[in-house]
Amino acid sequence: MAKVENKNKQNPKLQQSELKDGRASLYLEFYLGRSETPVLDDDGNQVLYTSGAMVGKPKYQIKHVRKRENLNLYIWLHPRNTQERLQNRNTLALAEKIRFEREQEFLEDREGYRLKKDRQRDFLQYYRDFFSEDSNLTKDMKCSIRSSYNRFVNFLRESPKYSHYDTVMRMEQLTPDMVLAYTEYLKKHSNGVGPLILYGRFKKVVTAAFDEGLIKKHPCKGITIKWDRNSFSKEILSPDEIKKLMATRYKGENTEMQRAFIFCLFTGLRWCDVKLLTYANVDPMTKTLRFQQKKVRNVSSRSWVTTPLTDDMLALVGEPITNDRSSELVFKIGPYVSCNLQLKKWVAEAGIRKNISWHCSRHSFAVNLLSNGANIKTVADLMGHSSITMTEKYLHVVDSLKQDAINSLGSISYAMP
Repeated sequence: MAKVENKNKQNPKLQQSELKDGRASLYLEFYLGRSETPVLDDDGNQVLYTSGAMVGKPKYQIKHVRKRENLNLYIWLHPRNTQERLQNRNTLALAEKIRFEREQEFLEDREGYRLKKDRQRDFLQYYRDFFSEDSNLTKDMKCSIRSSYNRFVNFLRESPKYSHYDTVMRMEQLTPDMVLAYTEYLKKHSNGVGPLILYGRFKKVVTAAFDEGLIKKHPCKGITIKWDRNSFSKEILSPDEIKKLMATRYKGENTEMQRAFIFCLFTGLRWCDVKLLTYANVDPMTKTLRFQQKKVRNVSSRSWVTTPLTDDMLALVGEPITNDRSSELVFKIGPYVSCNLQLKKWVAEAGIRKNISWHCSRHSFAVNLLSNGANIKTVADLMGHSSITMTEKYLHVVDSLKQDAINSLGSISYAMP
């Protein structure tokens, strides 16, 4: 019977899996180390040893992590003739060649066998610690870093060269080549400022590991993602499309979501702000809306925004049901994903062929104001931007709209005398 031979210290090892048709499928098994997870009781407290030499010390569940790579190579379990035996020898020789190449790559990534203990730490676990409950970062920053972590793990899983690192990856296995490949992945799978933000969060984690001495050389050094701050690729709703949307009625519509989205179209609020809006933020006497932007609450001196309200906007807000204006929400809307799905259905029912998300209301607000001749400084104040630099990107959309308006006049057929 044909069988793969292995030496104990090989990593990866060449293994085989028997098939029903009398053959065996060959694969490589990588040993990626072990992970330790604290053992917790029902109350979430870490369990301690109560007997033996480890009394009083915390318990950990140890898991050995292995990764499998199928080679798509097959051998005969019971070769019947010379041809099948020769085929087995050739296939095993090829499989061993691949195994040896993978082993060299694996050892190079690990800097041989002389890695210091701290550099053997799991980078992915270190990454996860940044958005854990014990982290000192703000809730929004934790959420942002969690998103960047998920994107990095997706990159590892979808990359044939790095897929065996998607569970455990030691610090020194994070190389400049991997980082460069990750930036290309981000530019391909994200739009607008997305790649810049995701890479910035990733780089923040890597820099922290480097500053702690966990990484010998900074793998992000010299690798950047450039973004044209004046570029703008988001969809906007024109005033005519907004009127069309507001006039659209259909069975099963969510009027509370619609009311909130329309309010955002005429005030420029983000979803995270309109969801938290209470009647205490609205002053019917002065016809103003005053609120603190959640996104920049702790990082900007311009986090507070005051927006004038028209009678139509006040009618959209309505009157509180209770006497507690400070806690009663103006708009009782669901989670962001649910709101976006409902919004897309509404847009489709209105016959608008655009990929509209909730944040497009904010973009539409800025572009429509500028198109109607509003001063850019005024628009920046209404948007809550810390400087007009952030608002200038909308000017390029306005210039494009002006060009489209001129082009719509048609050609000039006047013949010069």
